[in-house]
Amino acid sequence: MERSEFAGVVAMVTGAGQGIGAAVVRALAAEGAVVAAVDRNAGPLAGIAAESDAVHPYVVDVTDVQEVDRAVKLMDSQLGPVGVLVNVAGILRAAPAVELADADWAETFAVNATGVFHTSRAVGRRMAGRGRGAIITVGSNAAGVPRAGMAAYAASKAAATMFTRCLGLELARSGVRCNVVSPGSTDTEMQRALWGEDAEASERRVIDGDLAAWRVGIPLGRIAAPADVAEAVLFLASDRARHITMHDLYVDGGATLRA
Repeated sequence: MERSEFAGVVAMVTGAGQGIGAAVVRALAAEGAVVAAVDRNAGPLAGIAAESDAVHPYVVDVTDVQEVDRAVKLMDSQLGPVGVLVNVAGILRAAPAVELADADWAETFAVNATGVFHTSRAVGRRMAGRGRGAIITVGSNAAGVPRAGMAAYAASKAAATMFTRCLGLELARSGVRCNVVSPGSTDTEMQRALWGEDAEASERRVIDGDLAAWRVGIPLGRIAAPADVAEAVLFLASDRARHITMHDLYVDGGATLRA
């Protein structure tokens, strides 16, 4: 039986072209949502949109505030008011903190933090005026636990997480809920880019942990699939979570020991 929990709801998903973003798009479309799929890369976005008539592609760079504002206005006129926003767009520039290039730091924050600000502000002010809505930011467990070689990524995700929680506090009386889903290692292109040529051995190291990098393993013994994260997003976007806001839900198989 086809589910329809989000039937008729317009949902905007950034970073929709691949990985967790694509999984969220598919999950929302399967629930009956009208999905505005946002990505700055037209090719992967077209592929996702071709999977379902419920998915509508919008090529947008979330670091460009004018592009974001124009896109949200266009969605309102073409699809209807956005009732769910899922911020997934993100990049990773791995390097030791003292060797990190200025450009990598700036671009990481531009996408991972400022992009969340641009989309959440544009959509959130409209949700507040209507008296309802849900915003979910996909952060990272690295926002709460230091990671060697990931200073820019971790700091940008921490910024996005606290911004989303502050937004949730400010919009609570307007009936808008704002929450965070923080994945750990997930089987995406971003994750695999960190691995060596032997993907199987690399995956095993992530699961087992790396003492030299001060990193524990994954107690559940598996790397997350993008769909695992998408299911958590759907829950927080749904009326089943109607009394949950400003929450940060870790979906990492216990990897951070919820430190």
